[in-house]
Amino acid sequence: MDKLVFTALNAIKAQANERQQITNELANVSTVGFKNSYSTALESIRVGGSGFDSRFFSKVVEDDVINMAPGARMLTGRDLDLSLDRQGVLGVEAPNGDIAFTRRGDLRVSPGGLLVTGNDHPVLAEGGGTIVVPAGQKVTFGPDGTVFAQDPNLPEVPAQEIAQLLLRDVSQQKLYRRDDGLFAGAPDVALPNGDIPPGPEPVTVSAGTLEGSNASAMDAMVRMIDLSRSFETNIRIMRETKDIDQQGASMMRLA
Repeated sequence: MDKLVFTALNAIKAQANERQQITNELANVSTVGFKNSYSTALESIRVGGSGFDSRFFSKVVEDDVINMAPGARMLTGRDLDLSLDRQGVLGVEAPNGDIAFTRRGDLRVSPGGLLVTGNDHPVLAEGGGTIVVPAGQKVTFGPDGTVFAQDPNLPEVPAQEIAQLLLRDVSQQKLYRRDDGLFAGAPDVALPNGDIPPGPEPVTVSAGTLEGSNASAMDAMVRMIDLSRSFETNIRIMRETKDIDQQGASMMRLA
């Protein structure tokens, strides 16, 4: 009976991690550029020591690889909104000063003149450094990530190039989620400053559009319902196992 209870209890512990994953997806269904990750799986581990060789227990294996499946495109018409095409990511400055990456494209100009994302991460330029926008200038983007600035009061004067967005293709490599929610390259690929080597495909951007989250509320709710039923089944198994054990002990006392 202890084997049955142990198996059911271990399954409940594994489901707790899966609930965290589903909750995270539901919380970010409407987040611009959100990519789900944090998948879990069960792995059988042989129990060492004295006893039968058939003793195994299940261990939860977590995999926080970013799922780069695209989200729905939303047409906004705003000059500072952009979405990244294919498997491209945008380089930003992480809170610790390292280079990190994101798919979030709702950009704006901070009061200090820095080009930042919607969650206040400074956007980085190719070659290093943040992007500073001249005061009073209108910012636009080229398809290749070139940043242009133009005086709105002088429309006849051509826009001037001020920077090139730090864009990376990750079609041939994996990204992992950092503690701050940004993306980072695999340890064997990322450079000391957090940058990653450019991929083989060119990265382009589409101005005036935003990419939505690739998390599905419908899929997450179905998984949550299935998880709830599985939890109830495991609890029922533990209760029935207790009843069987009590009945066996009662029969032994009568004997």
